[in-house]
Amino acid sequence: MQTEPAVETSDLTKCYGKLLAVDHMNLKVNKGEIFGLLGPNGAGKTTTIRMLTGLTNPTSGAARITGRDCVRERLAVKQRIGVVTEESNLYGEMSAWDNLMFIGELYGVDKPTRTERSRQLLEFLQLYERRDDLMLTYSKGMRRRVRIAAALVHRPEVLFLDEPTSGLDVQSSRLIRSLIRELNEEGVTIFLTTHYIDEADQLCGRVAIIKQGKIVADDSPQKLKFTLHGEHLVEVAFGGNVSDVEAVLGKHPLVKDIVKHGDKYQIHTANPSAVIKEIVQYALSNGLEIISVNTKQPSLEDVFVKYTGLDAVQVERMEFRAMKAGGRRV
Repeated sequence: MQTEPAVETSDLTKCYGKLLAVDHMNLKVNKGEIFGLLGPNGAGKTTTIRMLTGLTNPTSGAARITGRDCVRERLAVKQRIGVVTEESNLYGEMSAWDNLMFIGELYGVDKPTRTERSRQLLEFLQLYERRDDLMLTYSKGMRRRVRIAAALVHRPEVLFLDEPTSGLDVQSSRLIRSLIRELNEEGVTIFLTTHYIDEADQLCGRVAIIKQGKIVADDSPQKLKFTLHGEHLVEVAFGGNVSDVEAVLGKHPLVKDIVKHGDKYQIHTANPSAVIKEIVQYALSNGLEIISVNTKQPSLEDVFVKYTGLDAVQVERMEFRAMKAGGRRV
């Protein structure tokens, strides 16, 4: 007998006035998956999570969590999910310990259970020694860790994480990724959004890419990489002024696509050896120096660039903004 998906949407749509934020989204996330939703800023990631977690109602369509309708069975859904978004539900004037005990009580968790659960979470997240300090004294990374602990104190079946490591230090990011893996091993379904493409590649068994409210790709990272033109990328950097490399090499029958990546060009091809010969000939004909040339397998970032229409520099800026993002909430 087939089990209910952990998360399922049917033509899920959200409009803000004339703005179509999420456009007839059809999505299934199986129980036990680590699922990543990727997309540029404003693509609809956060709006999707807000609908799935009952923070806003869809304009049309439906969403279900473990078979429960997110609108008609909102309370049942909230009992089964944990949510970490930019909208904090913690109190800076309270200690981390008191926050977790308070949240656990709101979910109806008995005192012995929430006491033990809070201890386990704070120990794993390396915050137990500071459990009695006020949240206002914590760093941003420490506050994020407590917010994740608060979302887990009632042992949810599905955990929603909206940009869980955005703007955090290396230690906090590693701890959060380790916790995500451990929770998944315990059977918790993880639904996360992230601007960090490598993070999604490392963590997620499946990712979907959203562009202007629509899902444009949905598969495992490995399978998505094989959807690119050809199986290889040739990356080349030239010395001097280069103005027509895309026009000239792009006409070659073995070249499927050319993408400028900073000061380098990435050439999609199924025959890298032949393309490298063409690159050398192009450089000789134009008096150019080849600074570097190498071949590599397509990355998830390359897939993201293809499906979103962003160039690699824009992706780097997107990740940099996420890294520098600052939150005022605790």
